[in-house]
Amino acid sequence: MRPLPELLDMTDRVAVVTGGSRGIGRAVAEGFAMAGADVVIASRKLDNCERAAQEIEAATGRRALPVACHVGRWNDAELLLDAVYDAFDRCDVLVNNAGMSPVYEDLPSVTEELYDKVHAVNARGPFRLSALFGARMAERDGGCIINVTTAGTLRPDATDLPYAMAKAGLNALTLALAGAWAPKVRANLVMPGAFDTDISKAWGAEMQAQAAALNPMKRIGVPEDMAGLCVFLASDAASYINGAQVLVDGGLFRTL
Repeated sequence: MRPLPELLDMTDRVAVVTGGSRGIGRAVAEGFAMAGADVVIASRKLDNCERAAQEIEAATGRRALPVACHVGRWNDAELLLDAVYDAFDRCDVLVNNAGMSPVYEDLPSVTEELYDKVHAVNARGPFRLSALFGARMAERDGGCIINVTTAGTLRPDATDLPYAMAKAGLNALTLALAGAWAPKVRANLVMPGAFDTDISKAWGAEMQAQAAALNPMKRIGVPEDMAGLCVFLASDAASYINGAQVLVDGGLFRTL
């Protein structure tokens, strides 16, 4: 049996993280770099990606490549693929983390523009990225796709329904991907509950406090809570984990 530290070692692998300039994506990207991987920070605003990349390189000594990519735009997926393979000639891990959940007054007030934008970022973009990167991984040495969805897909409500619907589509995508290029490419999904990110900040302090009080852990998640899990799922230590759905919610949805 290989030693556990060796199984968890990501040295010289390449991990691509969308929405990687802040929040959960930023923490996950740094987690991969701390485990030895080179990372690609992909997000809409290049200056934010560059700032995160510089900080990660300074903290870990690994290479961090900033790439501007709007995952809601179909053609940006191929541009990201080209940038990654031009720079590293490989990709071992794709983390589809980018997401958005705009606040709206009520269901009738949801516009076609809002609905389409939410679907494009949360579902359509990850589909296209997974198709491109997964196929390329399968042609080479294999790899792992990790989709970040939400515990809310298991119990959606009216306050963020377009978001929950799109992320539920990403759940389905993950299960299909687990068989698309197996055994060379694995796919798993992680389902965070309430986390301290831009989405939860839009709720306001009172609602955040209520969410923390309802949680068995008496807090909401912080981005660092996701880093170790994603590194583990992408590592050799998880080589038999494929098609898994992992709740990261402090136990709030344990009755499901």
